[in-house]
Amino acid sequence: MIRFIVLACLCFVAASVLATWLYGIFAARVQGEVSHALPVEGGRTLLDRQIGAATDAHPGKNGLILLAENLDAFAARGLSARKAERSLDLMYYIWHEDLTGRLLLAEALAAAGRGVRVRILIDDIGTSHSWDAMIAMAHHPQIEIRIFNPTRAREGSLRRGIEMALRAFSVTRRMHNKAWIVDGRIAILGGRNIGDEYFDAAEETNFRDMDVLVMGPVVAQAETIFDDYWNSGVALPIDRLSPVQDPRAALERIAPGLSGTADEAAARPYLQRLVERLSLLDPGAEQPHWTANARIIADPPQKALGRDGENWLMHELRPVFEGARERLEITSPYFIPGEQGTAILAAIAARGVSVSVLTNSLAATDVAAVHGGYARYRVPLLEAGIRLWELRPEDQDKDFSLRGSSGASLHTKAFSADGRVGFIGSMNLDPRSTSLNTEMGVLFDSGTLVARMEAVWQRETAPSRSYEVRLTPQGRLEWSASRNGEPVRYDREPETSLPRRLAARIIGMLPLESQL
Repeated sequence: MIRFIVLACLCFVAASVLATWLYGIFAARVQGEVSHALPVEGGRTLLDRQIGAATDAHPGKNGLILLAENLDAFAARGLSARKAERSLDLMYYIWHEDLTGRLLLAEALAAAGRGVRVRILIDDIGTSHSWDAMIAMAHHPQIEIRIFNPTRAREGSLRRGIEMALRAFSVTRRMHNKAWIVDGRIAILGGRNIGDEYFDAAEETNFRDMDVLVMGPVVAQAETIFDDYWNSGVALPIDRLSPVQDPRAALERIAPGLSGTADEAAARPYLQRLVERLSLLDPGAEQPHWTANARIIADPPQKALGRDGENWLMHELRPVFEGARERLEITSPYFIPGEQGTAILAAIAARGVSVSVLTNSLAATDVAAVHGGYARYRVPLLEAGIRLWELRPEDQDKDFSLRGSSGASLHTKAFSADGRVGFIGSMNLDPRSTSLNTEMGVLFDSGTLVARMEAVWQRETAPSRSYEVRLTPQGRLEWSASRNGEPVRYDREPETSLPRRLAARIIGMLPLESQL
């Protein structure tokens, strides 16, 4: 039996090496041509004139606008795409084939119809492999769509599953970046992917999230990062992965459906609510927070290959954490600090810094496995003087959402330090983000913008929205919140079923932390 197991393992390793080698040959054969961001040309486009006038009035500075509301985040993307006259460079981990996903894809197609060059980069895990609209759009003369670290098998779950098993080392590494860049003048970065749950359009649970719209010199940094990923060799053209026999017919078939999405009955209630946001990008509608100290930091794409840059982003952020002198407020929906992270936060708290963390409760999280990894660190963190809040699954201050649900789940990845330094991006404080996925975000110094972030923090950690986790005198965990204005306390994971609690506990006991 032992001999058989050893032989089976050797055969699997040999098959894995062969599959990886053959994939490398395939990827080299279907590589796309190198391309780069189009140069900004003075006042050629409307955004050149509007944004250029604002940045010229603040030389050397970057303008930042916080997008803490889901409707504002959708409106900023849709409206900026409508204003595009030169380029759209879009990179996302997830782009769903749902209402908001189709609405924004329709805006990209309409922009291409006006002569705008459109480049879309999507992670292979994050979009449907058979989405006809996206495959067809890649054949538009103004549009190119690439898939990051894709499987060679595009159809058939069995073939795809076999390939993923044989390439297990590489397929676990994903591009988690999010960026929406328009005309080289505006970039939207943060935690939101493209899908209904990120824009208050989901029928069940909607995410609490945060983006930042940036203008000024920092946008060029976003374009450089996009180009690095686009030309990395890990991103392959979707039209070469999933070719179609008659590209023109495919485009003619999908275009009316996409452009007609806004006229569908399901879209009307959502679009009616968006009317009040339509002035978001008009001059004077929202005053940016101007700062000379802002930069976009990102992992290199080579991190997805397991070399050159592991933990690179955390190396950038750790000195900021450790430089806090008064307070540090961290928001991470998937929070697994590990022994090293717990020790770092404990050392910061030991210096008298007020350290607070907001994450998802077991009832609110969409990934119970991650909660199992986090739960083991609650007691050590609390014993070190760190305060913990966990978001509730229902917003007690909100009776409805756009499509009938008040369900809530945290998706914001941000922190602020000393009321001055802030970070908004795609990176969770967990092993997957630090070691496996590529990530990016905006690090800035702006007291006025951080004040906006802190106001969101105060709202999200209110007893009507989150549980505060504490230790009782006996050393047991306790969750406190409010319901209908009255304080409530729980002595176990609130509002969860026994099977869910058992599943999280069992997963927390398994040696899976590096993959969570």
